[in-house]
Order: sequence, then C-alpha cells, then structure tokens
Amino acid sequence: MLRPFVLFGLLLATAGAAAAQDVEPPKDIPFEGGTFTITQNEDFERVLTYDGKEIARNYMVFYDRMVKLGETNVALFSVGDGGNACGASEVIAWKVPEKGLRTVVVGDDCDGAPPVSVGDSQLYFVPYLLPGASRPLLTWSPETGLRTGGTLSFTPQPDTSWETLDTENPGSMIAAFDNAAIYEAGKALLGDRFGDVIAGLLTGGDAEKQPDGTITGYGCVPHACGVSDTFMAIDPTAKKLYFAQQNSDAGKPDAWPDLAGWPESLKTAMAKAIGNSQ
Repeated sequence: MLRPFVLFGLLLATAGAAAAQDVEPPKDIPFEGGTFTITQNEDFERVLTYDGKEIARNYMVFYDRMVKLGETNVALFSVGDGGNACGASEVIAWKVPEKGLRTVVVGDDCDGAPPVSVGDSQLYFVPYLLPGASRPLLTWSPETGLRTGGTLSFTPQPDTSWETLDTENPGSMIAAFDNAAIYEAGKALLGDRFGDVIAGLLTGGDAEKQPDGTITGYGCVPHACGVSDTFMAIDPTAKKLYFAQQNSDAGKPDAWPDLAGWPESLKTAMAKAIGNSQ
C-alpha cells in the first residue's frame, strides 16, 4: 500500500504532466539567418520571438506566410485575442541590411487588420465594406512603410435593378444590397440610420422567400444580439423595402416605414424574428 504522501506526490506529478501536455510545443520558423519562435506559456499565452528577442504576445499568435517584395523577404504573423470577439492584427517582419530585424503592426486592438493581398513590391490591406461604408486602403513596402493608398467605397453591382433581383436564391440580406435598386431604396428609406440598420443585419442566416413572394431575413450586431436585432423584408412585386430594429428605450422596434403601413404578414414575421416589444 502506498503511503499517503507518496500517493499525493504521484497525483501531483500526474496532474503536472497532463498540464504540460496541454501547452503547445515551441514552433520554429527559420528566417534570414535567424529563427522566429512561437512559444505558449503556462497561462496559454503565445509569445513570438526572433532569436530570443520578444516581438509580440497574445493568446493567438499564428505564422501566416513568407512573401518576397522586390528583393526583400517578409514574414507575416497574425496576433490577437483569439475567438471571434476581435480581429487579429498583422505583424510584418523584415530585415534591413546592417540594422537587423524590423517589425510593424497593422490593425488596432480589436478591429484587426484587413485581409492582406501581396503585390510585386508592396502589400495591400483591402477592407471588407458594408453597404454605405468607406474605408482606407492601406499599403506597405520596405521602402515606403505603411501608407494610405486611397479610399474604397461600397458600390452595388452595375446594371442591377428590381428586374434582375434573384428572388429564388436571395442569399443573405447584406448580399441583397449588391443590387443597385435595393441599395438606393434602402438609403432613401433609412436616411442617416442606414449604417446602424445594416450593422443589425450582420449576424444572421440566409433570407427566406415567403409564400406571398416577399423575402424576409433578420440578424443582429455581432456580440450584441438581443439589443438591436434587425428585421428586413423585400417586396419584389410592389418594389418596396421594410425594416425594423429593436429599441430598448422605446420598448418597441423602430420601423421604416411606420408599422401602421406594413402588411399583416410582415408584422407577424417581424414579431417572430425580433419581437414586437422588449
């Protein structure tokens, strides 16, 4: 029979071994005569170093890829909090002759960096645009650093109209704004609330075609569901749009047009999707 203190020691050793197994082994990435290393500590935080010198740390640190811009080799890493609450920033690393490794971070603490596209001599950070939005296009090269290359604005697809609207395969409600007629009708109806309402449709499934031919869908602001959930309906026959968004202050949804002018079927669908009171 094992003595109690011996048994206790074995349990501690077993627990320690199990905890150690949960920590990822270091990952090495050779680069320009040195080595990047991604190490996870006992707090499950990952640390990025180059030849032992720390560059970045967070709960998510991933090696993206190696690219060549002109004659310069560049390493790209994603660094962020992890999960879907915030996007990851992009860490760019390169070597300057006789000066050693240099790094720059693209993206802030939560929005992260837009997806990166690689050109012959520079990187392009191309943002995803919601209907009605404009955002800067960032570029980076070893020679010029990080710069604003211009401004991108959302534009619906050319030569689209009510007649070209795909009512059989509507996709998401956000995708509906690729149609110029839907986009212009939405802007006219919502005015300065356009961006707020669009954001409320982000997290949601595909729209559905109802028996009467209308298309309905709903969603919520990412990480804020139940606060400003939003409903949208398209009536292709009447060429009309309907929007409703939760309003906790009013105790009932805001609606465009006023709910009094909504068909009863859409009132019912809206109430089922986001509730008619809070």
